[in-house]
Amino acid sequence: MSFAPIVESESTADKRAVRAAVAAPLTDPEVSRLIVFPSAVEGADAFFAQVMAVLMAMDRLDVEVAYCAPAPTRATRIYRLPHGAAARRLAEEGHARDLPLIRDDAGTVLVGRARHRGADDAKLHGETYVDNDRLFNGEVRGVEIEPLPEPPGLRARLERPLIAPRWHLGRAAQTGGTNIVVEREGVLTPRVVKRSTFYRHHVDMKLVCP
Repeated sequence: MSFAPIVESESTADKRAVRAAVAAPLTDPEVSRLIVFPSAVEGADAFFAQVMAVLMAMDRLDVEVAYCAPAPTRATRIYRLPHGAAARRLAEEGHARDLPLIRDDAGTVLVGRARHRGADDAKLHGETYVDNDRLFNGEVRGVEIEPLPEPPGLRARLERPLIAPRWHLGRAAQTGGTNIVVEREGVLTPRVVKRSTFYRHHVDMKLVCP
């Protein structure tokens, strides 16, 4: 097995650069595992998600991926991954498992957390379904969505400041409304949309896990 590092740097500051960084080592047929090295904790999950989105777009989810976060992140907690030196050891010595890959209708991948929010800090007006279960119809503060390391693939819940609402599990979480903005891995996309769906991709990812 041959490994190739994908290191976040100033040269991988946009989507085209990340795609080039991922595509280059895959021209070597001996490379079967990519090791993702974010440059910092802030934005680490976003970089990991970008790498996975490139592999999905290239139809190369047969490639194993190891995630070497420098410190704990939401994704390391979800997938029960180590960080720092322990993550590097796992990346080189561990085995990959097929896990659900969660994506959205914009072609991005989710590894940590997404939120459906109302534009301009207003309440979200619309409705959300997780598979056939309706989370709300009307106005709410927002909706949180996270991937799961096992089927059905994701979970979602309403954002409420004083209580912890129940998580709803499913293959897809879809929000429709009049003022939706989407936050992915802590990064807000300000463009207002009428619908956003996160769902389990038809091909799993191969993630190196303990």
